[in-house]
Amino acid sequence: MQLELFSTIEQQTPKPQLIPQNQKARDVIKGLKYISDYITEYQHNRLMAKIDEQTWLDDLKRRVQHYGFKYDYKARKVNRDMLIGDLPDWLEKLSVELREDGHMPETADQVIINEYKPGQGIAGHIDCEPCFKDTIVSLSLGSGCIMDFTNKDDKTQKIPAWLAPRSLVVLSGEARYEWLHGIAPRKSDLWDGKKYQRGRRVSLTFRRVIIE
Repeated sequence: MQLELFSTIEQQTPKPQLIPQNQKARDVIKGLKYISDYITEYQHNRLMAKIDEQTWLDDLKRRVQHYGFKYDYKARKVNRDMLIGDLPDWLEKLSVELREDGHMPETADQVIINEYKPGQGIAGHIDCEPCFKDTIVSLSLGSGCIMDFTNKDDKTQKIPAWLAPRSLVVLSGEARYEWLHGIAPRKSDLWDGKKYQRGRRVSLTFRRVIIE
């Protein structure tokens, strides 16, 4: 089912962009799904505008927004005291769509929005296992970039995937627990022999919190 976050009356024709299917990553990494063009360009632009109306936090080297529950990066934990409140309507709508589309088994109750400027990245990691349930979903906005997946037991096994704007990446099973995912801090990416300059990228990560 196509995401219906915003009215599509004024939809624009998508601009040409790099849209690989990441077949190798999907073949090797069980539980990894990649969906290009999950939202339209019009919906993308409206969503970016909505995000920029909100307050950004400077907790990290990159700017972030927390919804539902605030995540403690240093302690790597989430508990009831970190409850911020219900997701705002525009994120609740996305969360319900992701469940209805079969990308998440439950509606997400925690969303973190990260902003990456050219040269910024995030170290390879596995999302906190005691904190969040099996499925993690990330929606990419703005610039595309390469995300590297590294086998936690064999660091020589490293597979890149291209995250195009408006694409969705879903991590469950082995992709969630057996592979680190990260973005190298650089200003451009080399993909299929071509160099692509990075721009501003914003990602929305949807998770379901585990509360004991």
